[in-house]
Amino acid sequence: MHLPSLNVLTQVVVIGLLTGGVYALMAAGLTLIFGVMRVINIAHGAFLVLSAYIAYWLFNSFGLDPFLSVIVSVPLLFVIGYVFQSQLLAKLRNEPGLVVLLTFSIALTLEGVMGVIWQSTGRSIRTWYTSQVWPVTLGDITLRLPVVRVVGFFAAIIALVLLYLLISRSDLGRAIRATVQNKDAAQLVGVNVARVQAVTFGIGLATVAGGGAIFSLIWTFNAGSHEEWISKMLAVIVLGGMGSLPGAFVAALLMGMAESTAAVMMSSYISPIVFYLILFLTLIFRPQGLMGTIIRKG
Repeated sequence: MHLPSLNVLTQVVVIGLLTGGVYALMAAGLTLIFGVMRVINIAHGAFLVLSAYIAYWLFNSFGLDPFLSVIVSVPLLFVIGYVFQSQLLAKLRNEPGLVVLLTFSIALTLEGVMGVIWQSTGRSIRTWYTSQVWPVTLGDITLRLPVVRVVGFFAAIIALVLLYLLISRSDLGRAIRATVQNKDAAQLVGVNVARVQAVTFGIGLATVAGGGAIFSLIWTFNAGSHEEWISKMLAVIVLGGMGSLPGAFVAALLMGMAESTAAVMMSSYISPIVFYLILFLTLIFRPQGLMGTIIRKG
C-alpha cells in the first residue's frame, strides 16, 4: 500500500467527492423507482448509456453541447419510462421476479440496438473544456479541479434538490409518498396509483438522462458498459438504503471517495473492487443501508 502526500490525498478526496456527486445523480432515479414500486430496474444502466449516446450523437451531428443535450434526452426518457411502466411493467402486477427478467431483457435489447447503431467502439465526448482545470489554493495546498466534474457535481446537486422539492412540496410528491407508505390506502383515498407509478418511472429515467449527459463527458462508454454501471448504482442505493434519496447521495459521496482513494493508495485495477467490498459488508452488517429502514410485514 502506497501512502500519498497530504497534497495528493486532499486532491484525491476532493475528486472522489465530485465524482460521487455524479454517481448520486445517476443512482437517484433507480432508488426513487424502488422506493415507489419496490422493484429493481436492471435496465437503468442501459438507459444511462443510451442517454450518453444521445448526447454523443447530438454533439457530433449538430454541435450541441452535452449539457444542453438534456433538453432532448430528459423528455425523451421520461416518455419512454412512462410508456414502459404503464404498458409493460404494470401488466406484471409488480411481481419482482418477472420485473427483473423483463428489465434485464430490455437492457440486453438496448445493448443490441446501441451496438448495431454505434458499434462496440468506446465513445466519449471531447469539448474545449473537457481537459480544463480550475486551480484552487487552500493554504499550502493547491488543488486542480476538473471543470467537467465540478460543473457535473453542482448540476447533480441542483437536480437532486429539485427532485427532493418535487417529492416533498408538490401534490404529485404527496401522492408518491402516500404510494410509498401504503399503496392500498393511497388508492382508497383517491390516488391513481397506476399513474403515480408510471410518472415516477418516467422521472427516474429522466433523472438518469441528466446523469448520462455528464457521464458522456467523463467516462468512455460502449453498448456493453451498462453492466458495470448498473452494478455500481445498485451498490450505491444498497449502501444508502433502498428507496432513500438522501441515503443515495451520502452513499455516492462515500463510494466516490473510497474508489478514488483506493486507486492512489493501492491500484487503479483494485479500486473498482472497493464498490463491491463495501456492498458485501453492508449486506452483512447493515442490510437496510445507512438511511434505510427495515421493512416488516405483518
